[in-house]
Amino acid sequence: MRELKFPQSESKRCLLEVAEKLFAERGFESVSIRDVTQLAKANVAAINYHFGSRDGLIALIVTLSITPVNEERIVRLDTLEKKWSGKAVPLEEVIEAFVRPLLGAARKTALSEPLFCRLLGWIFSMPLETMPQAMEDQIRNVSDRFTRALVKSLPTVSAEDLAWRFHFMSGSMIHMLLHQEMLHQLSNGASGNPTMEAVFGRFIRFAAAGLREGVEQEPLAKKGPQAIFDF
Repeated sequence: MRELKFPQSESKRCLLEVAEKLFAERGFESVSIRDVTQLAKANVAAINYHFGSRDGLIALIVTLSITPVNEERIVRLDTLEKKWSGKAVPLEEVIEAFVRPLLGAARKTALSEPLFCRLLGWIFSMPLETMPQAMEDQIRNVSDRFTRALVKSLPTVSAEDLAWRFHFMSGSMIHMLLHQEMLHQLSNGASGNPTMEAVFGRFIRFAAAGLREGVEQEPLAKKGPQAIFDF
């Protein structure tokens, strides 16, 4: 896996870090160039100088944020498919390979885990056509690889139904990344203050139940220990 190089220029680095934080907090549509430059104490022209345009700034943030996530997803899935030697990978393990890299990436940034996850939520909710072409290709590749893995894990689910289930899982993942504060407010605190690790564990169980809905399961006694998971 290649390592993406973070900009070395101090002024460029500052602008990028400020923009990343603002975009994570407010979303891409609500942050202007002036918002970024004022907080970074830079001239408005600095955005064009360093990034070419506001779109260039966003493209770089998108690339730096999700390339490591998508690469780690593929690495994890490759490892699982080798481990299971051509057999179907257990559903929970496929889902974990899809979502855990988001949390791993969050732990490697200057932003807090919830805030970086929020940034990823904004990014993954972007229309494909607004993303840099390389990122669109990455996401299509990830979607294709994981769809094929899910076909093996859920062989009795039709292709049409599986496409929708994967779509619903991805949508609920984005909602989880973006709206944890809203959940806390709407539930009057009943949702608690779980760690991101706990939130992701809950999501994996929820997603597995949704993807598996209506699929008959063998009795646990016939499956062996590898089919029992504890998240």
